[in-house]
Amino acid sequence: MQNLFREKIATTIYTFIALLAFAANSVLCRMALKGEMIDVSSFTIIRLLSGVLMFTVLLSFTSNRTQKKPKQNERRWQSSILLFVYAITFSLAYVSLDTGTGALVLFGAVQLTMIVYNVLKGSKLHFFEWFGIAISFSGLVYLVYPTLTTPTASGFVLMLVSGIAWGGYTLFGKQSTTPLIDTASNFTYTIPLVLILCLFSISTLELSNKGIILAVMSGAFASALGYTIWYLALRGLSSTQAAVVQLSVPVIAAIGGVIFVSDPISERLVLACILVLGGIFIVVASGIRIDNQKDNR
Repeated sequence: MQNLFREKIATTIYTFIALLAFAANSVLCRMALKGEMIDVSSFTIIRLLSGVLMFTVLLSFTSNRTQKKPKQNERRWQSSILLFVYAITFSLAYVSLDTGTGALVLFGAVQLTMIVYNVLKGSKLHFFEWFGIAISFSGLVYLVYPTLTTPTASGFVLMLVSGIAWGGYTLFGKQSTTPLIDTASNFTYTIPLVLILCLFSISTLELSNKGIILAVMSGAFASALGYTIWYLALRGLSSTQAAVVQLSVPVIAAIGGVIFVSDPISERLVLACILVLGGIFIVVASGIRIDNQKDNR
């Protein structure tokens, strides 16, 4: 019982840190690309290679006796492809969509991907899980509603693909037993795709010192470390819980604006927080209740 409690606490901490990293990634991407400090290809290339470099440093301090060298299997390549597709399409979509519209399309696609996958696998969502998802998603819609605009067709498709890729990457993460090694491999195996992207875009690369720094921060810290911690969190989350908690990322980013940029605390933000967090609580509490019922049988 005590071990179970510790695992729940650890999962909560890992989840919160990972969501903070996701929000930071969104802010860094917006600053770099919306501020036109760097082009999309350069940002993606530096982001992924910075992640590879970060893992090279981290793994150099890891004992070979405690970490097993990963096998090159099909699933690992699939995860790497999904990671690359997510990173490039997210950046491409970001320059053509407003922040609110992009967040709605991205997280809507993540939810849909993970829920449909689970349904196809035979996992049925209970009423309160559907109810919690609806409440939480409505909170996200309410938060970004003032900034919603009609998206371009290309921007919509790119962000939709990005959300599907991230949903698939998260589902693969549910099966990870060595989060640090697996995430490191996922980044490392994107190198061939990164090199191809570099060859196709070398004539259009536009760099600045600030843009490079933002891309490195996004790749080495918010992505490499954030995704590793996310894999750690996924071990204690159901797929439904993993899908719905990500709806809090735009809310966290908005709260970050209040704390660090002195944005005003609006009634809309407060109500959106209540709806999003309330919906997440309903989903998580429903999952715990279902698990308890199974244990008592």
